Amino acid sequence: MEPLEAVAALGALAQENRLEVFRLLVQAGPRGLPAGQIAERLKLASPTLSFHLTQLKHAGLVKVKRDGRSLIYAADYDGMNELMGFLTENCCAGDAAGCGVPACEPASRTVVRPTIRRRTSRGVTRP
Repeated sequence: MEPLEAVAALGALAQENRLEVFRLLVQAGPRGLPAGQIAERLKLASPTLSFHLTQLKHAGLVKVKRDGRSLIYAADYDGMNELMGFLTENCCAGDAAGCGVPACEPASRTVVRPTIRRRTSRGVTRP
């Protein structure tokens, strides 16, 4: 991964809604989710979600496929792992294997992270 590609990926994740979308897709696994389910789960308007998914797709973090009339979005694990590799390539004096930084292999395991609830400026608790 080139530095400009890493900047694009990190920039895409540096926005709260996009980060939530990406984390949801990572949890969903390689089969992904239809856009409608993503919008419903995260309570995002369709145009807003479409904008954020496009940003994540251009950053190489999300893939999309058509299933009939539905668009199915999934995390691009290769892109995510490339970003993680770029960030950790010189970890531990060049011995990244010694750091124990995991790569995501969705076919062999499921990663489940706890939901962190936080208050928004309107006092609403969001996952």
